[in-house]
Amino acid sequence: MGRVVGIAVVGYGGMGTWHTHRIAEIPEVCLKGVYDIKPERNEAARSLGIRAYGSLEELLADPEVDVVTIAIPNDAHKAVAIQAMEAGKNVISEKPVTLCTADLEEMIAAAKRNGIIFTVHQNRRWDEDYRIVRRIIAEGTLGRVFRISSRVHGSRGIPGDWRNTKEHGGGMVLDWGVHLLDQMNMMMGRMPVSVYARLSNVTNEEVDDGFIAEFVYDDGTDFIVEVGTSNFINLPRWYVEGLNGTAEVMDFACNGKIVIAVEDEKHDAVPIITAAGLTKTMAPRTPETIRELPLPRVPSDIHDYYRNIAASVNGEAEPIVTHDQQRQLMRLMEAIFKSAEGNKVIYF
Repeated sequence: MGRVVGIAVVGYGGMGTWHTHRIAEIPEVCLKGVYDIKPERNEAARSLGIRAYGSLEELLADPEVDVVTIAIPNDAHKAVAIQAMEAGKNVISEKPVTLCTADLEEMIAAAKRNGIIFTVHQNRRWDEDYRIVRRIIAEGTLGRVFRISSRVHGSRGIPGDWRNTKEHGGGMVLDWGVHLLDQMNMMMGRMPVSVYARLSNVTNEEVDDGFIAEFVYDDGTDFIVEVGTSNFINLPRWYVEGLNGTAEVMDFACNGKIVIAVEDEKHDAVPIITAAGLTKTMAPRTPETIRELPLPRVPSDIHDYYRNIAASVNGEAEPIVTHDQQRQLMRLMEAIFKSAEGNKVIYF
């Protein structure tokens, strides 16, 4: 193991607190302290024995801080990140990294100008539900996959903080969409050909409280990404359709199953009776032609994120989350907004 890397966290709210816990759990990094613009949050940190800097400038002047993790409202990421990089600190930004491509390029330029690491906390790459689906597709369990649906549903609307304001970069495309789109990019390994998207404003008129976007790839694969905050009955977290089978992952707890075809029907389908008629098209397969399989388990360790950061600072690795990946994510999010605004398909 290389030198222990010192990390300070700017923003001691929900995600900032989460970061301090993860940093404390691995030996490769060490928490040097936190800073929040709210005095009560600094006091909360001190009550737990965590150093709270008196100002952002004091934090940036600490020679023991190698990396600054930024966990503040989305609209403030750019200014704080650039200030930290100009002070010679490596930077981790919470997602979304910023609000537009132009801002992102300014941040990347600051990193290159100062010769330091600038990356983003795309933590949902370590979600087991995502890793399960990625393995199912990679192993060809379902045959050729032609449609993938990735959804998160809730019923509480947008949280009642800065996330429901346009000024601070609120809304579900930027909040949850950035996670699902990053997973899509990692799974597919390339940009899609086009997208058609719609936003919802069921509980909030200022920002989107949900959206649905259909991406099409060069091989014809459809990838549907959906976020809803007014769903009292959730659809599956993942639903994957292939020529030889279907997989569903119901929730973050990874309940679900795979059903595959093992042989062809030896006779024509027997019609079933519906409420007002017969159907052969929707008649179920006979039991001997299908097999139900359990979902594979794909353990993951979120601590690998900060292990990678430490290795990168010590010159032993490259950051897992790259600038080009963030450029692609920003293009996808901007295309969703453009498609919804113009009610049209956007081509990449």
